[in-house]
Amino acid sequence: MAGETDLDVMLANLDVEIRPGTFAFVSGDHPEFADAAAARIEEAEGTTWVVPVEAAVAAGVAFDFEAAWLTLNVHSALETVGLTAAFSRALGDVGIPCNVLAGYYHDHLLVPADRADDAIAALQAMR
Repeated sequence: MAGETDLDVMLANLDVEIRPGTFAFVSGDHPEFADAAAARIEEAEGTTWVVPVEAAVAAGVAFDFEAAWLTLNVHSALETVGLTAAFSRALGDVGIPCNVLAGYYHDHLLVPADRADDAIAALQAMR
């Protein structure tokens, strides 16, 4: 199923959903996260795991960023131009850092957990 390519249509229909829980970014060889990980990114320097904070604490793994996971409920095509720039600007304008994971169907934004409501408001204001 092809995604939307018209930025104006995507922004007009943008909905934001927050995934339950709080997430931590951890790095290194952690096979114990294989089942708990919400995301795993392989980089030259090592593996980055995005896991529930509880899983990182239980494993005794240090982390320094607690994130809320926001999903943009608009099926953007992978070749769409401008969506990342639009939400990055909206969040940047209110001083909210954002880490982006792109899936086939949706973009996922990890923002500071204590700024989740502010981030949702900024994103919804793009409509």
